[in-house]
Amino acid sequence: MPHSRTGEGDQKAVRGGVLRRLGEWCARHFVVVIIAWLVALVALQVVSREFGGEYSDNFSLPQAQAQKGLDVLKAHDPQAGGYSSQIVMRDDQQALTSLSSQMSTTIADLEKLPHVLSAQNPLSAPATPSGQQNVGPLSDDKKTAYITVRFDVQPSTLGDDYLNGVDTAVQPLRSAGAEVEYGGPLGELARPAADDRVSELIGFGVAVIVLLVGFGSVIAAVVPLLSALISVVGGLAILGLLAAAFTFATVSPTLATMIGLGVGIDYALFMLTRHRQNLIDGMDPVRAAGQAASTSGHAVLVSGCTVIIALAGLSASGVSFISLLGVAAAVTVVSAVVGALTLVPALLGFIGRHIDRFHVRPPVAETEAGAGDTPQGTWHRYAQRVERRPLWFLSAGVAVVVVLAIPLFSIQLGHIGDGADPTSFTDRRAYDLMADAFGPGSNGPLTVVVDQTNVPQSQRSGLASKAQQSLDKVQGAAVVTPLTPTQDGDLLVGTVYSTKSPQNATTTDLTNRLVDDTLPDVVQGTDAKGYVTGTTATQVDFRDIVASQLPVIIAVVVGLAFLIILAVFRGLLVAVKAAVLNVLSIAASYGVVVAVFQWGWGGPALGVHGKVPIESYVPMMMFAIVFGLSMDYEIFLLSRVHEAWLRTGDAEGSVAHALEITARVITCAALIMVSVFAAFIVSDNIVVKMLGLGLAVSVLIDATVVRLLMVPAVMTLLGRHAWWMPRWLDRVVPHIDAEGSKAEARPAS
Repeated sequence: MPHSRTGEGDQKAVRGGVLRRLGEWCARHFVVVIIAWLVALVALQVVSREFGGEYSDNFSLPQAQAQKGLDVLKAHDPQAGGYSSQIVMRDDQQALTSLSSQMSTTIADLEKLPHVLSAQNPLSAPATPSGQQNVGPLSDDKKTAYITVRFDVQPSTLGDDYLNGVDTAVQPLRSAGAEVEYGGPLGELARPAADDRVSELIGFGVAVIVLLVGFGSVIAAVVPLLSALISVVGGLAILGLLAAAFTFATVSPTLATMIGLGVGIDYALFMLTRHRQNLIDGMDPVRAAGQAASTSGHAVLVSGCTVIIALAGLSASGVSFISLLGVAAAVTVVSAVVGALTLVPALLGFIGRHIDRFHVRPPVAETEAGAGDTPQGTWHRYAQRVERRPLWFLSAGVAVVVVLAIPLFSIQLGHIGDGADPTSFTDRRAYDLMADAFGPGSNGPLTVVVDQTNVPQSQRSGLASKAQQSLDKVQGAAVVTPLTPTQDGDLLVGTVYSTKSPQNATTTDLTNRLVDDTLPDVVQGTDAKGYVTGTTATQVDFRDIVASQLPVIIAVVVGLAFLIILAVFRGLLVAVKAAVLNVLSIAASYGVVVAVFQWGWGGPALGVHGKVPIESYVPMMMFAIVFGLSMDYEIFLLSRVHEAWLRTGDAEGSVAHALEITARVITCAALIMVSVFAAFIVSDNIVVKMLGLGLAVSVLIDATVVRLLMVPAVMTLLGRHAWWMPRWLDRVVPHIDAEGSKAEARPAS
């Protein structure tokens, strides 16, 4: 058997290095480290509460045509160019026309509120022309109406206290017996604050059970949970401080919590498992913690950097909203890495040799046999089966992934409208009232703006006539209002209502048809410019931008991950294999998300009303997050394969050995992360549900089908060729040590 070392003999049990010294120092001075963490945690909480910012969904797309149209409208008619929201009323007992005085009082009080540009009285609006579908603001039976309120800022950014003034303004209508609901941005402002405590408790509860069943030790089950919780709380406090300087989306803290808990528990578990094996092998607690930091700590550091780099790849989207979501998740990943490298060794030093003092079954670490014994456990036998029939296991894994990925080919990106929210939300009730009285398209009107500033007066009449005729014939429109000029006469403004709901593909097609075909034909041969603006048009623009940038994100993230694996393990085929298999696992998780939410397979059971499109930025977020997280298991498994390969030179045996000693911890870590992500499915936020399910399925597929079936099978089939590296590439690519080994020697030919 060829050996990997020349002049060095066997690998040293303990290697020098910064991480080893850090781990030993933290374990030896555990009192100082634990107190420092607690003081820092309290200080961050106090400072964050005092100086932290608010989370808001207020973002813009400066280069999008919808934003340009809004800017043009604001410049020529400030009152018409603001941000609109609807207040919807319904009275089954009497006609709303009998509440004329209350309506007038409400309108007057609304117009006195800060940031309100105008409020339209539905009772004084012109009647719908005969033969045309009624799209409001007053229904044919006079029992449903809506007030369109225009603001000079996005209403959803005004804070919960702002609703007190709105509630006071509409009180006369409510006192008279009318039901009053808030639609659009006002409805979003009125939603109950997100509470992730139930999700966190569910995730923690499942994690405790998994750790107790997997490893037997009560204390060993508590350490990863405690360190992850402390790390995430600290990371969220830092995120709150960053929110004072940057506009983070309202989903940011939930996303950061989800990712932080998942990786925090994983990283601590990797450290703990190696530490306990070191104790079983006879090391003292301080030395065992230092050795764990110098080996698994290196893997944690490389894995954390990979996750952060993958999240940083979201900046390639060019959309600040998405880039900052990546930053939010990266903050808690950083705190999880720091916690694993400092707090975990300190806790292990504090516990000492009593880590298995309380147990529910005979405690185990990496294998089912003690030091020096021949492993004969379940994973050993499984590893032998994979080694004997690698092609069979690879085929089974590919078949599972391909079947799950089938729905991906029918994916429809879009925006999840208010109609999918729980009926306990006022915006959902407003949505239903509007749809019932005025048709589904009334919830997503499209504002058409024709800028004729540079068009001579003699040509404007013909332009207006041509524009109206073209709009009246556009496919997919239920109602097109007459184009009316602004007071300065430089703009023509009208409204187009779709035959379907805002999130329906028909509405998206209508918007793109207006932007790409109808309006360009109208202004052709003139100096006029056409725009489609409004909330729905902005969402369509956002979807199109995200869809166009998704291939860029995939290329950037896959490329960076490929380079990291190449730099760590010095094997070209290993890096190619990692990139390809991770893409396959993510495709399978996309397929599951499409089947559940877009096809409606199980959506109602998750609290989703009807079939909904896939939120446009969810695939992008899922790809960056899952691709980064999958590197945890990839690096953890390959580190052990590489370590055994350097020691023995036996390619196939190294794969079986690594699978045997990592399968338990990978399985337990994956089950914990799956439970953490899946627990967020109980959230009322549909996007959070979608991310929670998508991430849970992704990790489950990655840690089982990919990591335990396909990776060892491919590595076994490749044999020693997996570690082949062209000499010129070896000189160019920097060296990164995943497990703290400074040896670079390769097995002899």
